[in-house]
Amino acid sequence: MGGLQDYRDQLEHLASIDRIRSLRPRVGIDFASNDYLALGAAPRLAEAVREAMARGVPVGSGGSRLLRGNDPEHELIEAEASAFFGSQSALYFSSGFAANTALFATLPQRGDLVVHDALIHASALDGMRMGRAEVTSAAHNDPDGFDDAIKRWRSAGGMGRAWIAVESLYSMDGDRAPLVDLAKVAAAHDAMLVIDEAHATGVFGRDGRGLADAIHDADNVVTLHTCGKALGCEGALLCGPELLRDFLVNRARPFIFSTAPSPLMASAVREALRILVDEPERHAALWRLVAHAERKLAPLGIAPTGSQILPLIIGDDGATMRAAAALQAAGFDVRGIRPPTVPAGTSRLRISLTLNAKEADVNALADALKVAL
Repeated sequence: MGGLQDYRDQLEHLASIDRIRSLRPRVGIDFASNDYLALGAAPRLAEAVREAMARGVPVGSGGSRLLRGNDPEHELIEAEASAFFGSQSALYFSSGFAANTALFATLPQRGDLVVHDALIHASALDGMRMGRAEVTSAAHNDPDGFDDAIKRWRSAGGMGRAWIAVESLYSMDGDRAPLVDLAKVAAAHDAMLVIDEAHATGVFGRDGRGLADAIHDADNVVTLHTCGKALGCEGALLCGPELLRDFLVNRARPFIFSTAPSPLMASAVREALRILVDEPERHAALWRLVAHAERKLAPLGIAPTGSQILPLIIGDDGATMRAAAALQAAGFDVRGIRPPTVPAGTSRLRISLTLNAKEADVNALADALKVAL
């Protein structure tokens, strides 16, 4: 293997500590995906793609947006998304990871400070590492911690702009950020507030507009709405001031040097936004399922979160993975989550509620959990 031996050694080490990852086919009843509204296989999305192809929308974009890859479908989804989410503008990316990376690598400038929630997504952290601003963390969901961090930075001579980076709904805990209080902290310090709505888009707010719906139109707020979770598609939309959109188009390397997303997928996202408005019964059904699951799973130690994400924290890595394996063998796709995805000592089963499961499936899962635990 020559120079590749180091990679073999690292993989063998991961295997020795039971940390090796592998790709597996989807099996079992869905309690793992982020397809919360079961739009991934929705007939309306398939029909939207067929209709787009019939009118000549290409599968591939053929280049970056700044070359020949800027398709009318990209501009349509951006216009419709900015109207839907109530922002000045929107910019369509191929994924939420790409959008977060581009944002934090580009918008905070040298001399600025980014204060992020301790549980912020890896994509945001990677973007911060690529950026030029100073970075620090605040305790999870603690507005005072953000306020104190900015005050300390100012006291030490910080002269730039402060940025506050949070998720509105945290994917491993299912809890919500105190957005109103964080918006007050941002206003007090003339700071920018960046809100990743990945797991709230399509589920919370008016017609699925997210948890930041009440504060989205402030000129110091940027929101990220992923399209590959509740919207059942692919990509992500950064929504915020038009000036920042223009800056990203000119300076964000992950945008400038990436082939544009498929125009067909942009067509599908447009239809997904229409479904959110046209089919409110999907939201109602999801919340009935959440309420049912909270009742059935509470006796097993799963505390309600008020969201579609219900973690069962076991703590021990081995016990967590054994429980997950038992559930999977029983026909339920429930995944064990271990460090470094979650903090040490908090390994857990992450139960994700989607309309791909029924109340009877939740009842059966509860029975299987009693055995697995």
